Amino acid sequence: MKNNHTFAQKFNKKKFDKQVALLKKCEAENIPLADALEELGWTYDDLQYESTEPLNDVPQKYFTLNDFKRQGNGIPVVSFFSGAGGLDLGFEAAGFEHEALIEKNQLFCSTLKANRKHWKVFGPPDSEGDVSKPAQIFADLKSLIGKSRTGFDGIFIGGPPCQPFSIAANQRFNKNGDNFKRVGFAHKTNGNLLYDYISAIKEFRPAAFLIENVPGLLDIDNGAQLKQAYEDLKNTGYVLHDPMILVASNHNVPQNRTRLFIVGNRLGKLFTPPQSIAEKLSCGGAFISHPINALENHINRAHSPESIVRYMKLRFGERDQLGRVDRLDPRLPSKTVIAGGTAGGGRSHLHPFIPRTLTVRECAILQTFPDDYLFEGPIARQFTQVGNAVPPVLGAQLAYAMQSSFFS
Repeated sequence: MKNNHTFAQKFNKKKFDKQVALLKKCEAENIPLADALEELGWTYDDLQYESTEPLNDVPQKYFTLNDFKRQGNGIPVVSFFSGAGGLDLGFEAAGFEHEALIEKNQLFCSTLKANRKHWKVFGPPDSEGDVSKPAQIFADLKSLIGKSRTGFDGIFIGGPPCQPFSIAANQRFNKNGDNFKRVGFAHKTNGNLLYDYISAIKEFRPAAFLIENVPGLLDIDNGAQLKQAYEDLKNTGYVLHDPMILVASNHNVPQNRTRLFIVGNRLGKLFTPPQSIAEKLSCGGAFISHPINALENHINRAHSPESIVRYMKLRFGERDQLGRVDRLDPRLPSKTVIAGGTAGGGRSHLHPFIPRTLTVRECAILQTFPDDYLFEGPIARQFTQVGNAVPPVLGAQLAYAMQSSFFS
């Protein structure tokens, strides 16, 4: 894979004409494009868009977790619904110490263990890691952190699966179909996990907690059930901050990702949210200034010549209606990195400078995962792990805000 600095090179008309001829030949003779490219000594990254607009105004700034690292603060944290660990990486960078991570998906557990061998992960194959089964989860946690009368001195963090509350997740279905309506708390599998998490908070009484979800959680049942959850936690002795809707691009992440965060503490203190930056980052900076040579999880999708012919005609920000994918505009933050993948369930966006979809690694870069962080399993499930995560850089800023608000 070439260094990303080559991605924004000047349009090469001679090479583009050769590309057009190659695509026509593949279509006419039913030749797999990947085979034809290999025979020519090319890769998908040698392909060009028909329209290449001036890039002089593309900011090249990009932040990694290294820009947010702080010394250890000794504050323990327990993570629920840990997924691939995006939120956890942010808290780790901010200096928090993980006591336990709870995750019921075995593949996600494999990713966590492969990257952080010292983390204590409660999940398959060693335990169930199922928050909806409190007896087992509570027993596991009591064996590790105990249960004092005053409560756990650290923080609980977690994002219960958000699909029952998500608008985007339901837009995949026909609006007249049974699956279109957001079922929220009535969802048989995931709808009550928020309350299961709250039960764990009430049982162990951490000094503070963080809940992450999609903004749709605010208006399910006209907000009645979330209001009840707030009242329940307040009656347990917690001071709660109003629900916060944060856009990742306002917090040093090159992506327009909108998420809901709820923060509470039993220390009687007020929470000061992380401050927004003055100028949003462009996704172009992530591609132009961030090398991607020989990184893991960086495998191109084997696009057909017909798809490339459609893609290469798109201008910045335009959508391929047939494939329902968008060419990213490098001057703007990326659209939300989604959890779809190569085996269906959605597509990643189109690279701003190359007419192909993004790889798992490129999506991970937009999400601000470290370059050496590996995602286990089939490529489709790697996309799922990346797309479901809280951007680690945003997680670090939330961690700072909680430390300074409650532990300073």
